Amino acid sequence: MERKDPNKPNNIENEDTLTTRQGHPVTNNQNIRTVGNRGPATLENYDFIEKISHFDREKVPERIVHARGAGAHGYFETYGTAGDEPVSKYTRAKVFQDKGKQTPVFIRFSTVVHGNHSPETVRDPRGFAVKFYTEDGNWDLVGNNLKIFFIRDAMKFPDMIHAFRPDPVTNIQDSERFFDFCANSPESFHMVTFVYSPWGIPANYRMMQGSGVNTYKWVNEEGEAVLVKYHWEPKQGIKNLTQQEANEIQATNFNHATQDLYDAIERGDYPEWELFVQIMSDDDHPELDFDPLDDTKLWPEDKFPWLPVGKMVLNKNPENYFTEVEQAAFGTGVLVDGLDFSDDKMLQGRTFSYSDTQRYRVGANYLQVPINAAKKRVATNQEGGQLRQQNDKPPGQNPHVNYEPSVLGGLKEAEQTGKEYTPEVKGELVRESIERNNNTKQAGETFRRFKDWEKDDLITNLVNDISVCDQRIQDKMIALAEEADEEYGRRLREGIEEAKKMMMDETSKNPLGNKDSENAPEQAIEKGHDADPY
Repeated sequence: MERKDPNKPNNIENEDTLTTRQGHPVTNNQNIRTVGNRGPATLENYDFIEKISHFDREKVPERIVHARGAGAHGYFETYGTAGDEPVSKYTRAKVFQDKGKQTPVFIRFSTVVHGNHSPETVRDPRGFAVKFYTEDGNWDLVGNNLKIFFIRDAMKFPDMIHAFRPDPVTNIQDSERFFDFCANSPESFHMVTFVYSPWGIPANYRMMQGSGVNTYKWVNEEGEAVLVKYHWEPKQGIKNLTQQEANEIQATNFNHATQDLYDAIERGDYPEWELFVQIMSDDDHPELDFDPLDDTKLWPEDKFPWLPVGKMVLNKNPENYFTEVEQAAFGTGVLVDGLDFSDDKMLQGRTFSYSDTQRYRVGANYLQVPINAAKKRVATNQEGGQLRQQNDKPPGQNPHVNYEPSVLGGLKEAEQTGKEYTPEVKGELVRESIERNNNTKQAGETFRRFKDWEKDDLITNLVNDISVCDQRIQDKMIALAEEADEEYGRRLREGIEEAKKMMMDETSKNPLGNKDSENAPEQAIEKGHDADPY
């Protein structure tokens, strides 16, 4: 099949072309995306959601998750290939074409559960969000350091975060709440295995992996799609910490990861990551024992090899933390032409939630904040809203026309030249889990891949927290471990039984994996030095 020159434009864009606030040309401003032309609508209508959500806020807070963060500027350099093949075989996205082309990026690393001034040694996934300022507008690749997640359906996300965050009465993190949720959400067991191992405490931000976590799609010039997973591999190597090592670092510095990133860039030791993708044909793959859209699963590398597509270099620190790192806003729905959504239920839910959170947190005009603004022309009909910076109308456009369509000098749709990707969708609308759950198999495989010291730390951390939980929670967690791997289950069961024999008045109200913290209030009194009032 003859392929179009990847250097030719996919959409014809002129000075009067309508775009989204991300700078994406709008090729259809009349219809939302639906299953068939009668509906129902889908949640992935990013252009519509951006448009209507801003409209809802035209008349005139710390992040809920990922509050603690550090960031840096840099660039992404494409290889122009996916493995040994031209990348244009799989995607027409310009950011990946032309070997050696560099695209500016801004990255924000973060912890997930705790607040803005929490220590960077906590047991927690780490956010890994990259904003690409591409020639077609912004692209946000929003993920974590770990390649999987606790849940596979966005409906459960608020409950998950509520369970992991501090108790609403005591305001203290409680491991019993954590394991109560996980024990009753068996799909979480694979992620629990990672988070309670040393992989749950990366040594710093420079020496950790990154992942898109969700399954996306790539679309080529012919409108053909493949499923894709993204993986960032640090060229600095990977380092993780045991709980004891993390405690020792936290005793002297609770900003150590932010400091490490800042200092490395200041001394010219620029961190680098190579970007790999895994590619899978766009179908449900009945030959696999899991669903490829399940975020709790890894795609086996022997069946779906990692293909290098480019590298990222961070070479500039922020000039102001608040205006850049704190106000940086990311969303999984922020894609450019040649990138698309899969039916991944976590991705579908995150696509609305992430951008809507930024409109609440930073404001309806968060995309006019310089760190979030596209580095290309932007032209919209959006009006008003909190902290509006400027008019999106380009010079020469009729300022009286803030709608489309119009013959009076208003903005117009872009002409699309790349073939539209039109996946066929049919079936009953249901509220059901995917069929191939297989909740524990990969957790067992991950456990068997761990080195002995990683297994030891995992079991120790799990025993410390689960042993003080309700017996029903203990039984469910042990059953999941036994189902995953015989050694895993046996060691967890024996460890919990032994811990319970020695238990006095221990409580579950501790930071995750940190057994002795319940003694800290009493120790502070015992070790405190008397002082006279002044």
